[in-house]
Amino acid sequence: MAKTKVFPLRIPEGLDELAALAARIDRTDKSTILRQWLYKGAELGALRLMSEGQVTKGYAGELLDLSIYEILDLAERYGMELGPSPAQQRRALETAEHLSAQLKTEREARAKAAG
Repeated sequence: MAKTKVFPLRIPEGLDELAALAARIDRTDKSTILRQWLYKGAELGALRLMSEGQVTKGYAGELLDLSIYEILDLAERYGMELGPSPAQQRRALETAEHLSAQLKTEREARAKAAG
């Protein structure tokens, strides 16, 4: 289980009333409801940061106490794709093309030297 930290927090009265209502419906306490809501917000925040390339799936999983597979499931539940950005895809393609050309040149040089 993840470590917890006590953190005083001011919330709007309307949110407090909403949490109290949800707590009565779920037959739990307001603190539990607020923690659940905070965690859901943290999940969405982590997904946003990952989609922007600001944090890795591994780091987000570490912070949320989830595996990479659970992070991928979470993204799927929210309809988000966590693949590379268009810029990352472009760089990867450029690198692959460069390495392919370099390999071809090296093969040709070896064939010429051997033949």
